[in-house]
Amino acid sequence: MLQPPASHNGRNSRAQPPQFQPGDDTLTDSPEASKPQARRVTGSVTNKTVAGKRRRRQRHTVAKVITATLLVLAVGTAASVVLAYNHWNSNLDVKDLTPQLGTDRPVKKKVEGPKEPMNILVMGSDSRDCQGCNIDGLTGDGERSDTTIMLHLSADRKRAYGISIPRDTLADRPTCFEEDGAEIPGAQDVIWNDAYAVGGPACTIRQFEKTTGIRIDNYVVIDFQGFKDMVNALDGVEVCIPEDINDPEHGITLKAGTREIRDQEALSYVRVRHVGDGTDPQRIRRQQAFMAAMINKAISAGMLVRPDRMLSFLNAVTGSIQTDYANLGELSELGESFQGIGLDNIKFVTAPWVYSTAQVGRVELTPEAELLWQLVIDDKQLTPQFAEQSISAADDPEGGGSSPGEAPETDATDDPTDGATDDGGKKDRDEGLSDDARESAGLCT
Repeated sequence: MLQPPASHNGRNSRAQPPQFQPGDDTLTDSPEASKPQARRVTGSVTNKTVAGKRRRRQRHTVAKVITATLLVLAVGTAASVVLAYNHWNSNLDVKDLTPQLGTDRPVKKKVEGPKEPMNILVMGSDSRDCQGCNIDGLTGDGERSDTTIMLHLSADRKRAYGISIPRDTLADRPTCFEEDGAEIPGAQDVIWNDAYAVGGPACTIRQFEKTTGIRIDNYVVIDFQGFKDMVNALDGVEVCIPEDINDPEHGITLKAGTREIRDQEALSYVRVRHVGDGTDPQRIRRQQAFMAAMINKAISAGMLVRPDRMLSFLNAVTGSIQTDYANLGELSELGESFQGIGLDNIKFVTAPWVYSTAQVGRVELTPEAELLWQLVIDDKQLTPQFAEQSISAADDPEGGGSSPGEAPETDATDDPTDGATDDGGKKDRDEGLSDDARESAGLCT
């Protein structure tokens, strides 16, 4: 029989029923109960259950917060992109010039290929309406087309070439039209960029189509500020300047050497005439070399396969572009078309010319220019006659050959012996300007 335990005051007390402590396995009045017992410090089964549920609720709450945050960020980012895209598009000056181009335009020839070949006329406005853009102290009213380049993109998207027309070229300007339909009288033997001054890009397009017989599909006009913005968006473009350029008359100073230039220095480089023989056609070659280097950097950096980078690049110039492309998406698609073209198959040439004997300081196109126009119309690659005078996007700014592995594509329909001439010294280059021609243009050899 169980004995009543002694009371704490030494007197016997009345027997108490056995006590069971929650969470304990031992009766308190058992013999073992008088022995020291290790006290459990863990929570009860009920407490454990409650705590477990609380932890699960906390984890679920955290997960919900994270999910909600990600959704908000995703929606917010998408909304920001849409707003930014719409903002960029609103900055783009879109103008359809079709009503001003007349009804007597050339008919585009149908050629074989997965896509339609594209002819885009790029015009550089010499507007000085931006900070630091009046680098040559020009005065006078109106804008002129400082640069005119027709960019041809082949139907198979395997080659592209740009053809420059010197701004001092004598041309017969056709009748042009104002926005309201009023006629702008034509003129004979006037300089090329006079068309832009009297009738804007529409008149330049008409003049180009009448001169060449090539149908223009789209156009782009970019001013000096847009040019600087493009260069800056690429974080600069590499050039090689063979000797120091000092033009105190226009405040231009450029140190010799190979380096990346940007902003005002880049604009000065492509605008200055006091390089090489100082003529406009040679300045054009320097501009072509710069544009080729820009394309090289854009493709090498993978910009053309990254829509976000492409749109960011285009955003840099939306406020300085006039075009008939409806939006940035269409311009981005145009840029992406160049990704599959090897750098050595992107070339720039100048329409064949001679110095005019009728007007001092002017140039005239030669009959060989008709051969060049026909290549565009037939969607053919440049023949050796013209490729020998080209500048490629694969060219080394210091005058070396093309990048390794960038072999130019050949066309079996072209005569490889056509137009063969003395190379004039080309180091390791099979095509492109001779060393003498590069030196005359102020390029490194």
